[in-house]
Amino acid sequence: MKESVSRVRLFDGPLDLSWRHCATTSDFIADLFALRFQSSRNDYMEVRHSIGYLANELIENAVKFRAPGEIVIEASMDSECFKLKVSNDVDGENASEFQSLLADITVGDPKDLLIQRIEANAANPDVGHSGLGLLTLMSDYGARLAWIFSSADENDRICLETYASIPISQTQN
Repeated sequence: MKESVSRVRLFDGPLDLSWRHCATTSDFIADLFALRFQSSRNDYMEVRHSIGYLANELIENAVKFRAPGEIVIEASMDSECFKLKVSNDVDGENASEFQSLLADITVGDPKDLLIQRIEANAANPDVGHSGLGLLTLMSDYGARLAWIFSSADENDRICLETYASIPISQTQN
């Protein structure tokens, strides 16, 4: 991310990180980056929604599957796309499960895979890691996603960096 980057850190502490932090943080990021589109209500609402959905999905995943510690969110936007990077630590078991899920949901057409996953979840609702949020981002929002897993320390912790970008365009008036 070479553009001007905005960074937010969610610290683990006495209040514990929870779902409400995900929504609050993603709303803040969406509001901040959608401001440049405020001259057109439709553009503003569309951009705010897309950024908010992307940020919320990735931050929720980081909160849900993290090992204790902070979550760092970095965001930037140029004239064509919004970029987001979410970094957090996960334990080795969660990293392995997530890598297996990624192997399943990143091969093939996202729209087809999304339908298959929805059907599979309807048949077996107890599936823990469905990938529906990530597939929705790829299928419906045109998100491009990437992940880097690297050793964080000797205690079976893995640093997970999730990268995402979505196209942003302003309607010509």
